[in-house]
Amino acid sequence: MSNRSRKRQKISTEGTNPITDDLSKDDEERRLESLLFGTKYVPAESEGFSQQVAEAADGEGRQFQNLLDNDLFFVDDQIERDFSPDPSGSGSGSDSQSENEEEAEELVTKQKEPFAKTLKSHRKAPAWLDDSDPASVSLSSKRLKKLRNATNEETLTGREYESRLRRQFERINPEPDWAAKARKKTSQTDDGDGEIEADFNALLSSTSGIRQSRSLRSKILASGTIDITRLRDANQSAQNSGCGDIKSLAFHPSERVPVLCVGSSDRRVRMYNIDGHTSPLLQTLHIPSLPLSSQSSVTFHPSGSHLLLTGSRPYYYVYDLQSGALSSSDQSKHGLWGTRFDDPSATLQTPDPSRKRGRTRGAGVVESAAVGSHNNTSAPGMEVTAFEPSTGSMLAVAGRGGYVHLVDWKSGAGQVIGSLKCSNGGGGVKGLWWASPELDSESREYLTVLTGDSEVYLWDVGERRCVRRWRDEGGFRGTGRVLTGNGKGSGWLAVGSNTGLVNVYGADLFTPSTSSWSSISPKPLKTIENLTTPISTLRFNHDAQLLAMASKEKKDGMRLIHLPSLTAFSNWPTSSTPFGHVTAVDFSARSEYIAIGNTRGRVLLYHLKNFGVH
Repeated sequence: MSNRSRKRQKISTEGTNPITDDLSKDDEERRLESLLFGTKYVPAESEGFSQQVAEAADGEGRQFQNLLDNDLFFVDDQIERDFSPDPSGSGSGSDSQSENEEEAEELVTKQKEPFAKTLKSHRKAPAWLDDSDPASVSLSSKRLKKLRNATNEETLTGREYESRLRRQFERINPEPDWAAKARKKTSQTDDGDGEIEADFNALLSSTSGIRQSRSLRSKILASGTIDITRLRDANQSAQNSGCGDIKSLAFHPSERVPVLCVGSSDRRVRMYNIDGHTSPLLQTLHIPSLPLSSQSSVTFHPSGSHLLLTGSRPYYYVYDLQSGALSSSDQSKHGLWGTRFDDPSATLQTPDPSRKRGRTRGAGVVESAAVGSHNNTSAPGMEVTAFEPSTGSMLAVAGRGGYVHLVDWKSGAGQVIGSLKCSNGGGGVKGLWWASPELDSESREYLTVLTGDSEVYLWDVGERRCVRRWRDEGGFRGTGRVLTGNGKGSGWLAVGSNTGLVNVYGADLFTPSTSSWSSISPKPLKTIENLTTPISTLRFNHDAQLLAMASKEKKDGMRLIHLPSLTAFSNWPTSSTPFGHVTAVDFSARSEYIAIGNTRGRVLLYHLKNFGVH
């Protein structure tokens, strides 16, 4: 009888669990629990223990203490839950146990009601209901066994099946870091305007990609040092093929097309996909009849649709990037670019009958014998060319005797529509660059020409009129080597000489101030004297914050100039930078990369961290 009474007394204790009830334990038992389970030990004589006793006396503070998490939080999946008693059915006191279980079931049901109402109030109605969807999914197949949480699971509801599939997908394809950071920022915003969430949603709905969205942000480059890292050579896959000197480098004008074209002395043009790692070779064009001879021998059209290939020959090739077709300009018997010799507007001269076939008389650019014959090398070449940058509707080509010929590129006929005559001295035309300054409140196209005797001409192409002419400061006969510029209206102009000096001109070069503007010789902002051998390459980056200048006459003869301060960077290049004899330099569309070619057939690739994320 005593044993049965003790059992009844223990079972009949309402809301008491000997495992979780700290009030019925002595100090020794609670100290042991703190050592085993890491719980906080509070002595019975301390104030904290008395406060714990006071809280335990409060019925409202202990009403959820003995409930499991599954009883407090649940998902309403419209499945009836069975609260069946313990199936053991053995032992005395079964009546008291069933009564206690009924009371516990009633208590759980009461506590579920507010949570169920809250979940239903926040739950959105489904967008559609498909009657063909199964109410349950069997996990008996081998493909679905991986979705089990326990070995005895056989079926899942539709909602649970979707949750398990999502979990399995996230295991195989982890969430990228950028998405996790964006979601974290979105969850942290609580100001109600939703700017971060709107930016994140716009980024996900954009088709331009994350890289472009980042690159469109303005980058302000500081002077002194530059954050630059060397990558694998861009042409590492072709270095063992004996390509010879690198003659020309050209990045695609669109930032969405990471393609670099490399022209070498073996008369091949190779295209690489610049990814910063392996830079695989995409295609090789072999043109045995056209020797590539200058930096402008490989030039992209401003639209990026085709590639212009020129050299020391009086003809050119055009490679269509979309169709893969390669066409030549010498298919017509009338002359170069389809111009007839009897055309009074043409500058092409009739050959002198008293002389050998293949020679010209006067200041002509092409003779009839050169057309249709790739073996004739006496004719002038097309080493110096420049596309009109805004639309690419016109191509400027340097000719003999200081002539610059304008070729109509928009119509597709490739016909000479006019010529500009500069001084015939100092070795002809050495550099061409298009500018679009604002003169007389009208937007016009202007062509800047550098001659070999260091004279600079600014031509109004529409009127075929020279609006400004001056001699580069410090230049003399035979010193003009290369010219380049950047920007429209407020751009820069750089002129390199054979003495290693580079004169940098500012925006006032294109701004008329007086009526005698054409007779005033502008002064350079600064003369850069970092190199002492003839300048062979000048190149601005896309936003005119950097100027790369190089001389192939001296080993490692290259410098990178910070234009706002007109100073060279002190940390690069170093004495161990393996430039060699630099022959060509080019920046990518957004200046993430800079490619440097040399006489050893290598194209060094560097990543400018100030302009892009790598």
